[in-house]
Order: sequence, then structure tokens, then C-alpha cells
Amino acid sequence: MSGAPAPAPAASRGPLATPLFRALWIATIVSNIGTWMNDVGSSWLMTSLSPSPLWVAMVQAATTLPIFLFALPGGALADVVDRRKLLITAQVLILIGAASLATMTHLRLTTPLILLALTAVMGLGAALSAPAFQAIVPELVEKPALADAIALNGLGINIARAIGPALGGVIVAVAGSAAVYALNAVSILAVLGVLVAWKRKPTLGNLPPEHFLGALRTGYRYARHAPALQLVLLRSVAFFLFSSALWALLPVLGRRVLGLDAAGYGALLGCMGVGAIIGAVALARVRKHVSSNTLSIAGSVVFAAATLALAHVGDAIVAGGVMVFAGLAWITMLSALNVAAQMAVPTWVKARALAVYLLVFQGAMTAGSLAWGGLASRTDIATALTVAGIALFLATGVAFRFRLPAAGALDLTPSGHWVEPTVAGTPAADRGPVMILIEYRIDPIQVPAFVQAMRPLKAVRKRDGALNWYLFEDAAEPGLVVESFVVPSWLEHLRQHERITRDDHLTQAQIQRFHIGDQPPRVRHLIAPST
Repeated sequence: MSGAPAPAPAASRGPLATPLFRALWIATIVSNIGTWMNDVGSSWLMTSLSPSPLWVAMVQAATTLPIFLFALPGGALADVVDRRKLLITAQVLILIGAASLATMTHLRLTTPLILLALTAVMGLGAALSAPAFQAIVPELVEKPALADAIALNGLGINIARAIGPALGGVIVAVAGSAAVYALNAVSILAVLGVLVAWKRKPTLGNLPPEHFLGALRTGYRYARHAPALQLVLLRSVAFFLFSSALWALLPVLGRRVLGLDAAGYGALLGCMGVGAIIGAVALARVRKHVSSNTLSIAGSVVFAAATLALAHVGDAIVAGGVMVFAGLAWITMLSALNVAAQMAVPTWVKARALAVYLLVFQGAMTAGSLAWGGLASRTDIATALTVAGIALFLATGVAFRFRLPAAGALDLTPSGHWVEPTVAGTPAADRGPVMILIEYRIDPIQVPAFVQAMRPLKAVRKRDGALNWYLFEDAAEPGLVVESFVVPSWLEHLRQHERITRDDHLTQAQIQRFHIGDQPPRVRHLIAPST
């Protein structure tokens, strides 16, 4: 199970007051406990199947690589199909993976490759479900409550992180890894039951839904031309690439350096969960007084210090204390990045944009896990963790140059201020391409300032559907500046009308101040002739 449920539709009362949220929240805690038990079982089983740190690190890579590969397709599906049905399908896939792994391990047929393959199957289910789970958060909660809703979902995940590893370690020690795989399969039924019973009302738009491939391209295009989202992606790479060392090497550290058994390893992970719970509870108050960027810096620095400490700690109790701080830092950084990603994208592309964030998140974790596992195989665990910790300290400097946007800095609700296009008849939806020309009358002295003001609009046009964008000045009539952009079809241009946000409206209002004359800028729509 991956992701967390959506909170209540009303910001005036607590999310747990809503029966649907309460049921999903409890179900996801149960399922995430099963997931953490499963992870403990897989990491510990791999240390028995192979002595190589690289093979152990590949368990983490097998979990994250499918999300890297399939998060964006999952996000595109979540934006064009019924999210409830998609979530049910994804949970069934995870159930199949967990049940198969339980059966194979019970029959003593599990090899390192089989373990990685079935772990990847469950990772695929997580890739399909995670964007949809994240996208339904703002669907059911008002914007002022979004940050608290994400924190509450994070709290539920970290309650599972505190309980699951410790419980999983005990069960592995007593009954073996097959038992935790079986219990994980059973835990998934809790979420499936709530999703099947959920009578979700479909969201109906004025335009037909996008096709899958088109939605995939749109999601990529939006991420490419969304500066606020790109900041989040850059910061994610700077953190997860180096923080992955702790996750990838912890099983080997616990078994070989600290001398722990499966129960002890589970308790070590549980300490991290306790720290994450403390952090999630504290964040609800701290976030009101401290910016997301400052919180992210603090989280990154503390996690780097924890990574360095674990490289040189030989006592299990001290290591447990370090893991508490690591958990607190992890949830602080994760919450800051998640909130920033949610706030950086509008509803119409939310699942796809968040899928890009997950893709970068898990891609960095996958690459980092393989790199740190390889370094530990060639040197030792202490060296790999030390290098990763120092690198994470240095990477934190990115936060001073590329600051996370403050909560509420962007208003991405639809503005609806564009007027209907003036056309003769009704063009066919698939007719195109379509060129839109907007003629501005500018004081010739003000043209350089106008061109500067138009630059943010280029990104707006492209992320909303434009294939290209140009700005021209009439050689015969100085001050007559024409904006030009092309979209693939008439339907895509109509989608642009629905996608324009209030923040975009403010940008356009500043541009309109340069326009002189009694009439507004002239807008023309040129459609390729039918053949």
C-alpha cells in the first residue's frame, strides 16, 4: 500500500469527523503497517540469501524503480479515469504480489531474483496508486486546510512506520518472512474494502476527457514549464539522492555492525517511526511560524548528521536514538516537499504533476540506493554512509539559492476570465492545428519593458497546451506587438480556457497595463483548412 487517504471536505471540522476519511485513514494505517512488515521481511531475507551489500540495497531499488518508471503513466491515468477504480486495481496488484511472495517463501522457492521481481510487482501497484491517492487530497479538502491534511496523512503513515517494522521484526524472528508477507496481503484487504464501498461522485467537465497518451504528454509538458514545480523537483533530487544511503544500507548495518536479529532491526526502524510521529505532531504548530524552506533546511541538516552518526556508531541503543532524530528529520523534509508540490500545481493536472514529483523522488532513491550499495561493496558501510552524509550537508546549500515557494504564494484555482472565442460556426473538436494571435498596442518606448513582462506568459501558454510561442513587432508600425502560439486542435484551445488560473490572470493583468487604446487587444483564431 502506498499513499494516504484524502481528508474531509470541510476545513471547519477535523478530518476524522468525516466517516469516509476516518475509514480510509484507519485502513491505510493498517495497510502501511503491513507494508513496513513486508519491507523488514524482504530486507532481512535478502541478507540471508546473499551476503553482498549491493544485493541488499537492490531490495530498496526494486521498490522504488517501478515508481520511477510508472508514476507518470499512473498520474496520467488518475487524471483521465475514475480514480477510485484505478486505486482498486492497484491494490489488487499489490495483493497479488504479496500473496505470491508469501507462497513462494513458505515453499522455500524464493531466490534473490524472485524476491526482487515480486517486490517490483508491488512497487508497480504503488506507482499506479500513489499519484491518485495524493491527487484526491485537494479534491476533498479546502485549500486553507491542505497543509494540515497532508500532515495528518503523514502522521498516519508514520504511526505505521513506528509499529510495522518492530512488529515485523518480531514476527520474522518467530515465524519467518513468509508470515509477514501473508499478513501484508491481509492488510491490503482493509483498503480494498473501503474503496469498494466508497460511492465516489464522478467529476464532470464541459469538455470530453483527455486520451491517455495526450494526458501523458500534457503532464510532461506542464512539469517542463512550471517553475514552482521545478524548484520542488530540484530540491527533491538534492535530498533523496544522498538520504537514500541510510535506507539502503540500514539492513546490513543492523545485522553486521550492530549485531541485531530481525526483531532488533525492526525495533531500529520503529525508532525512526517514533521520531517521524514526533515530527508530524510538532509540524502542525511549527509550520505556522517557520517557512517551508527553513524547515527543509533543518530537516536536511539533521538527516545528514544522523547519516554520519550511524556511520560511526557501534552500539544498538545509541543507533536507536540516532534513528529517532533521523525520523524527525525525514518527516520534516518530506512534509515540506509534499506541501510545496501540492501547492505548485492546479487541479486539472495534479495527479500527473505529483507523479512527476514521485518519479523524481523514487528515481533519486533508486539511483542512490544502487550507488551507495555499490560503494559499500567496494569499501565498507562506514565509508559509504560518511560520504553520503557529507554530500547531503553540501547539497543543503541548494536551499539557499532555490527556495521552496511559501504556502499560498500561488492561487491556482480556475479564473474563468477568458471570453468565448469569436468564430463563424462551431469548429470540429479535432480540427487543427490552431494559431492564436493577440495584437497589443504598446507605446514604442515601453516595448522593451513589455517584452520583459511577457516572459512569464510564455511558460503559462506552453504548460497549458501551446506547442510553441512567439512575440513579434510590426516592422511597419512600431508598437504593434503580436503574441503568437499554436495548439494541436480546437479542443486543446478550449481546454486552455478551462486551465487558466487566477495567478495567470494576475500576470495577464500586469501585461494589459502596457496596452494603449480604447479597445482591448485583438484576438484572432486561425485554423488549418480542412482537407
